Amino acid sequence: MASLDPVLDQHGVRLTVDDAIATVTLTNPDKRNAQSPALWRALTEAGRLLPGTVRVVVLRAEGKSFSAGLDRQAFTPEGFDGEPSFIDLARGSDADLDATIAEYQEAFTWWRRSDIVSIAAVQGHAIGAGFQLALACDLRVVADDVQFAMRETSLGLVPDLTGTHPLVGLVGYARALEICATGRFVTAEEAVTTGLANLAVPAPQLDEAVKDLAGALLAAPRDAVIETKALLRGAADRSYEAQRTAERAAQARRLRDLAGLGE
Repeated sequence: MASLDPVLDQHGVRLTVDDAIATVTLTNPDKRNAQSPALWRALTEAGRLLPGTVRVVVLRAEGKSFSAGLDRQAFTPEGFDGEPSFIDLARGSDADLDATIAEYQEAFTWWRRSDIVSIAAVQGHAIGAGFQLALACDLRVVADDVQFAMRETSLGLVPDLTGTHPLVGLVGYARALEICATGRFVTAEEAVTTGLANLAVPAPQLDEAVKDLAGALLAAPRDAVIETKALLRGAADRSYEAQRTAERAAQARRLRDLAGLGE
């Protein structure tokens, strides 16, 4: 990876920007990039700091594992320093509990903005919150050693970091339920076969494969990609006729823009 001065470098998250491509890197390989509320706030801040020139955001992680999920310290009675423990959260009001989880979720939402295309480069373990962070992105390129797993259910919890919607959309309800309820590992081969991953490559080729995909995404005009992404993201919630209407409206905007008649 090219050496660039980071725009952000804190709490296990580093953001660098190289013209139209931003790279968000998880930087705590010694803990297998385990996640915490501080890391989630840093991820949220990375989204806020993206310059308008950015068209593609790459999410990657240092070390052998993408992310082993929530830091186990979260499950101790004291939790993280300066953060509410799980017990504290449970004792709070419904409104406070909802607001806290909503704040955590913000780290996982901005990757799907229509003005960018996000790519997760995933190697090794991507467990729980790590799996959900990969799911937060538009596209996933995986190393052949990847092991996805959703372990929340086995801990008596549910996946609550925005992962359930994209998982069902990608692999269907029945397989999503089975993956979540059993907590089993999903390999690279299954991930590609089921549509969970776009591409699997040998681990040493992961960064290069993501670079090639980013370059291909940048080859098309930005506004056409933005309109197409918005069309596709909304398709599942529209009827066939409503999608036809949305296609016509989007194409009218593109034709007027290309003809120099846009607003």
